[in-house]
Amino acid sequence: QVQLVESGGGSVQPGGSLRLSCAASGTIQGINTMDWYRQDPGKERELVASIREDFSPTYTDSVKDRFTIFRDNAKNTVDLQMDSLKPEDTSVYYCRMWVHEISNTLRAYWGQGTQVTVSS
Repeated sequence: QVQLVESGGGSVQPGGSLRLSCAASGTIQGINTMDWYRQDPGKERELVASIREDFSPTYTDSVKDRFTIFRDNAKNTVDLQMDSLKPEDTSVYYCRMWVHEISNTLRAYWGQGTQVTVSS
């Protein structure tokens, strides 16, 4: 079984920064894509940033040039550095990892979610 634990959420003023972290533990053969999503009440979960095994990142347009996604394959972690935060970035953020398991299957796991609030 695999668990993802997130940390780093909180409250910040507009223009501030936060760094989210997500760590995977359990029986892991490897990890494919790592993602960060966010979700507002009553809305669908939105993909914010992804990073592939080759470390190539992608971002949704609204966070380009403000957010940076990092991964550490040795530690099975993915971080999201969020700079120049705006009130519209307020949301619950979730990490997701596609994990290669011993059974040779690829399965998606989610973190528990962490609240980010941007307000003056």
